[in-house]
Amino acid sequence: MNLRPELVEALRRIGFVTATDVQEHAIPVALEGKDAVVRAKTGTGKTGAFLVPILQNATHEQGIQALIIVPTRELALQVSQVASSLCNHMHYRVATVYGGASINVQIEQLRRGVTIVVGTPGRILDLIERGALHVEKIRFLVLDEADIMLDMGFIDDIDMILSSTPKERQTMLFSATIPEQITGIAKAHMKHDHASVSVGKEEEPTVTTISHAYAQVHGRAKFAALLAYIDQFNPQKAIIFSSTQREADLIHRVMVQRGMNAILIHGGLTQAKREHSLQAFRKGARFMVATNVAARGLDIADVTDVINFDAPDDAYQYIHRVGRSARMGKNGRAFTLVNDEQKGIILEIQIQANVKVRQLHLNLEPYRNVEIPRMEHRRFGGGRPMRGGMQHGGGGRPFRRDGGFHRGGGGGGGGHHHRDEHRGHGDERGQFIRPGSRRRY
Repeated sequence: MNLRPELVEALRRIGFVTATDVQEHAIPVALEGKDAVVRAKTGTGKTGAFLVPILQNATHEQGIQALIIVPTRELALQVSQVASSLCNHMHYRVATVYGGASINVQIEQLRRGVTIVVGTPGRILDLIERGALHVEKIRFLVLDEADIMLDMGFIDDIDMILSSTPKERQTMLFSATIPEQITGIAKAHMKHDHASVSVGKEEEPTVTTISHAYAQVHGRAKFAALLAYIDQFNPQKAIIFSSTQREADLIHRVMVQRGMNAILIHGGLTQAKREHSLQAFRKGARFMVATNVAARGLDIADVTDVINFDAPDDAYQYIHRVGRSARMGKNGRAFTLVNDEQKGIILEIQIQANVKVRQLHLNLEPYRNVEIPRMEHRRFGGGRPMRGGMQHGGGGRPFRRDGGFHRGGGGGGGGHHHRDEHRGHGDERGQFIRPGSRRRY
């Protein structure tokens, strides 16, 4: 690709030697300075596809040159880690900005001077409005996991951010799927002659190296089915998805009590605990129990199994969950627990994801008497309990603008849900949020 020698050396040092399909197709287009909409399945190397052209064409002039927008804090940290590893060898600086962390620390980081900013939409917009993030000289703008950002209700923030940057910038949009709204963004904010890069068949949104299965169970038998699957199939490294924080806590406690090396991650944990959990999982923990926060773009090597303890809401969510396994051409397994009312989701998955989902008949008898620990409800504010064991507050302003929350007298949406984790159809504790109605705090 005729890259700068120092960039080639930086890539070699972090183990990037051979380009993946998406990198082979997208990087040459981006190196020419063209705007691009890139569709590729999750786990195919999209991060390298936009970082390489940015670093190839960046200069050592002062000021922020690249803004990379991602949907979640975890993905922001992940992209920043790769960018920092490359920039360390090229004398550029990277800043990471997201809600739930000190905005003053991030402002100070920006004040010292950086070349690349990676962040979530809510915090980026806050910093722009405060005058702390100067985007008037941005040369490169990336929307990573664009379909997830739209699903989370960030369309208004994205429009405002894009409108704040120079029209002559180079814009790259990366997504596993290309819904109508993404086409609308491309028409409104990208050059009319932008390139479209599509890798893999659009009718196969999941990688073909994943095998899919489900089991039909009821109530407490879900725990028995989970343990039976683990004993029978012996996953080497697995993510177990729950729809609520409280249930994730229960699953984690059951597994730990049975001597399994399991960690926990969900939006109810502090950012420091979430980062610690991710590090522990990457370094060798066998199981990660998680809510949907972990389904959005995380790149964790060697995940062999994705277990849906709670069935996903739709095929779209299923695709993003199972995409955590079988990364970079490896094999993986996806296993989903459903009850009688949820069997329709299996048919939807087979049609929308174009996969065959076989039914497993597990022997649950050895696990029928598994003890389910009691969990205390967490309380934030003074209102009625929400689904998932949380509480609505009794009134007042529940959220700070920087993505945190006020504990006493909080109202509305419960303590841990903040600006950078809104979803269109429901949050990770089961609270319903009307599509397109994301409130700004």
